Amino acid sequence: MLLEVIVQNGQEAKQAEELGADRIELVSAIQEGGLTPSFGAIKQVLESVSIPVQVMIRPHSYHFCYTNKDMGVIREDIQKVLELGGTGIVFGALHEDNTINETFLEEIIQLSPDLDITFHRAFDEVPSQMDAYRVLAKYKQNVKRILTSGGESNCFEGKEKLRELEQMSQKLDGPTIMPGAGLTSANIGEIHDEVKAVEYHFGKALRIERTFMNGFDEKVVRSVINRLKGE
Repeated sequence: MLLEVIVQNGQEAKQAEELGADRIELVSAIQEGGLTPSFGAIKQVLESVSIPVQVMIRPHSYHFCYTNKDMGVIREDIQKVLELGGTGIVFGALHEDNTINETFLEEIIQLSPDLDITFHRAFDEVPSQMDAYRVLAKYKQNVKRILTSGGESNCFEGKEKLRELEQMSQKLDGPTIMPGAGLTSANIGEIHDEVKAVEYHFGKALRIERTFMNGFDEKVVRSVINRLKGE
């Protein structure tokens, strides 16, 4: 199984890789749920690690219903990632009724055939996750995974829905379901036994004192990795 962790800079990225993370999500403004990092931060991280890097592309934290001006910023930010040699992004856009904005998603995909997209937790805002999954499955060549807590505030509360989504993922051979939000070393075992996902996304639970102000807690990271690897 694969472990993805949130990082904020090159130093954290290197530490995450050294501790055994399989992939990282690079964000800024984590207190706002994660926004697009600076050009310098993206460059630093891409040059610091050999594991895959997914760069958050989110211009603001108000909502996921973007204007054409927002999309102009988003396209420029993605172009910068591509210019730096990156291909992984974390993105999600909705209509005012919270259904998937396919038009904007298609615009993003047209920027590069190599884009590797994580559709982020905007997915937890949609009225029907099953319907939304079927929509995203049409773009599975680029939308590789969906970060979700099953429509609930955390993965423990959403584990039954996550199991259903994981089963749909296998049935349709679509984007991977990646549980994220509220995962800890204490509950990952129970959640995995229920959901049986192949990728998991961790945030502050892997940090010393569970705050993004501190670095990774090596003991906790290794505990999670051991559980995910079945050791």
